Amino acid sequence: MNSSERQYRRSAFLAFALVYFFWGSTYLAIAISVEHIGAPLMGGLRFLTAGVLLLGWCALTGRRISISVREAVRLAVIGILLLSIANVVLAWAEETVPSGLAALIVSITPLWFLVIETWILRGDHLSRRGIVGLLLGIAGIVVLVWPKLHAATALGHKELFACLALLGGSLSWAIGSVLSKRWSTSADAFVGAGWQMTFAGLVNFGVAAIVGDYHHVVWTMRGLAAIAYLVVFGSWVGYSAYIWLLHNVPMPKVATYAYVNPVVAVFLGWLVLHEKVDAYILTGSAIIVAGVALVTSAKVKTKRGTLEPEPDLPAVEGAGD
Repeated sequence: MNSSERQYRRSAFLAFALVYFFWGSTYLAIAISVEHIGAPLMGGLRFLTAGVLLLGWCALTGRRISISVREAVRLAVIGILLLSIANVVLAWAEETVPSGLAALIVSITPLWFLVIETWILRGDHLSRRGIVGLLLGIAGIVVLVWPKLHAATALGHKELFACLALLGGSLSWAIGSVLSKRWSTSADAFVGAGWQMTFAGLVNFGVAAIVGDYHHVVWTMRGLAAIAYLVVFGSWVGYSAYIWLLHNVPMPKVATYAYVNPVVAVFLGWLVLHEKVDAYILTGSAIIVAGVALVTSAKVKTKRGTLEPEPDLPAVEGAGD
């Protein structure tokens, strides 16, 4: 092994470690940030800050940050789907649902992504492995929400509704991810991400004004520190590492973050917030991880009967980068 190969291995190891840990830890940071700050307001602070600073960094490093009106509309739509709907729904749900459970439910996003790509947009067919993975993912979700289905209390019903909202949020993330692949723009990947975050941050601030978040917010160092963590380690460090992996490592290996992140989230939720990890959580997580692993390694059978590699999977950090 020569020096360039050793350097590549070290870089790949570091990038995987950053994506695995920091994206897995964002669920915990979101749960802490929404303790006293409304989800839309938190999303506005997080993404507008991250987006403006990222665009500033791109400009300083010589990247062209100007975009056309058409590109602005497309990036705004993608940003709203990913960061104003999916991510804010996740943050809102974590006001009721434990962060580890939320991460497990969101981890089915690759299943949504595959369904949209293969059965809605192209009409292709999954291999048997992919179908088994989809069925396992559904079964895992049922196991996770089973206690809520039987809960007779108002809190139990609210948790069930939040879990269902997470499914809708993950679908929004999948739709936004599919559009981001199909809508080509001339913008650099980091510039595009910066504009998506900026547009979403502005929308989130608008939603916060409509729902009255500004009147109920309680500013604490704990909450602000959590938002700062999300900006730096979730949106900058984690996303940058993910972009590097996409360009340097085969996608099936990169896609392993989709079932490593929830495990990290469950562990940190248990360790820091003392969230309950019962038999339903353990069983459901095992089933979902197995299902996502099958789907990410499955192949797609086209209408002609040939097999093609499964499409690239999107980023799934808490339904947001």
